[in-house]
Amino acid sequence: MVVGFVGVGAMGGPMCRNIIRKSQQRVLVFDLDQRAVRACTSIGAEAASSVADLALQADVIFTSLPTPPVVLEVGLGAGGIAENARPGTVWFDLTTNSPGVVRKISEALRPKGVRMVDAPITGGVARAESGTVALMLGGDPELLEEYEALLASFASKVIHMGPVGSGAITKIINNMIVMSNIAVAAESLMLGVSAGLDPVRLVDLLQNGTADSASLRSLARHALSGDWAPSMTLDLAAKDVRLALDLADEADCQVPVALETSRLLLAAREMGFGGDDATSLLRVYEAAAGRTVHEAALRGEQSQVP
Repeated sequence: MVVGFVGVGAMGGPMCRNIIRKSQQRVLVFDLDQRAVRACTSIGAEAASSVADLALQADVIFTSLPTPPVVLEVGLGAGGIAENARPGTVWFDLTTNSPGVVRKISEALRPKGVRMVDAPITGGVARAESGTVALMLGGDPELLEEYEALLASFASKVIHMGPVGSGAITKIINNMIVMSNIAVAAESLMLGVSAGLDPVRLVDLLQNGTADSASLRSLARHALSGDWAPSMTLDLAAKDVRLALDLADEADCQVPVALETSRLLLAAREMGFGGDDATSLLRVYEAAAGRTVHEAALRGEQSQVP
């Protein structure tokens, strides 16, 4: 089997490298960032010269890309997968994608004998590196069994969610919950600091009680240190919540919390934080309050010095 992987950056790279190490298959990779490509070829992958070159050779293709328009271009654009993949090829799209885009691509590929599965992941960079991400699949359920071993090389949990588009819907809901949790955690942390609490002690308590969550822990790590280096950028988080709002419109469902979260993310982008970590939405609150959690944490440490 020849495995092709398009998009081997922060998330795709670790997953691809687990496939290389664990699957014993020939792996072709393509990315515009040559450093990302070299990180895979250095452990045994081969570099494809283009998406077309990769699609011509691969039996199964994985893509991990930033936005739905990029997936559309890679899938249906000139020199893309649709033009070059052979009949019988299976494409797993790991991107946080729009269900409408997924269905459009799937329908375009069907006459060509290429099957598409929307298979977004959850777990973050750390679990991508350890090979323990969870996959939510939308598409032919038979493909789950057929590619079980390959998927297990980089994922510890694989759940079939329904027909094409179902994986994308599930991931949108997952990220809507994550970002809404970060928003309320940011608001709560700012309230505590504004009311005079030491944020280090507050976080310690919250992480050992019923308020604990992965979102709180991520926010606290960035806020207390003042280091906003991204694991997922705020720009991507804003895109994901926008997808949730679009989905809500299609489903005729009210999502007021997601709407407010989207507004916070857009405000943070306007302040120039789009390339920082998604938890940077806290800085909207910090700017309004005229104080930062990091500074409050430093004052708390200093007050405890004998």
